[in-house]
Amino acid sequence: MNKILKLTVNGVAREVAAPDNAILLDVLRESCRLTGTKRGCDMGTCGCCTVLIDGENRLSCLTLAAQAAGKEITTVEALGTPNRLHPIQAAFSEIGGSQCGFCTPGFIMTTKALLDRNPDPDDKEIREAISGNLCRCTGYIKIIDAVKVAAKELAPEPARPTPPIAAPARRAK
Repeated sequence: MNKILKLTVNGVAREVAAPDNAILLDVLRESCRLTGTKRGCDMGTCGCCTVLIDGENRLSCLTLAAQAAGKEITTVEALGTPNRLHPIQAAFSEIGGSQCGFCTPGFIMTTKALLDRNPDPDDKEIREAISGNLCRCTGYIKIIDAVKVAAKELAPEPARPTPPIAAPARRAK
């Protein structure tokens, strides 16, 4: 028996009919027609299906759709467009952080969660953050480089110091 779920996906309120045991991955791909989130292992070991739920990265293949009701779900489709890539997407493209591209949406969403909570991660923090994502094509070096480039691109401009206000000139007596 299907149940009506109220989901907010990429800022859009949606109502979808899904069985109690529907996983979020299937609801996103089939009911919402958002196919950027990839099905990989269906066991939570590859990270291809990573989405953000209330800003935290989650494996949509292990998340019941009903668990995401009332929360903000963000998929890779929310980040950019083919004509205007998000800085994380641009960094992966420019640096060569993807080869076949199948795992890339999961890495991008994991990177987004990392940089949202830590805008200047070191290599160890990057490696730890992406440890739940598998890539069978790269050696991960370009992925780590892409995360670093994205972090620099997203870093806020340093504040310019305000010049001191000159004291008023004294009048000669």
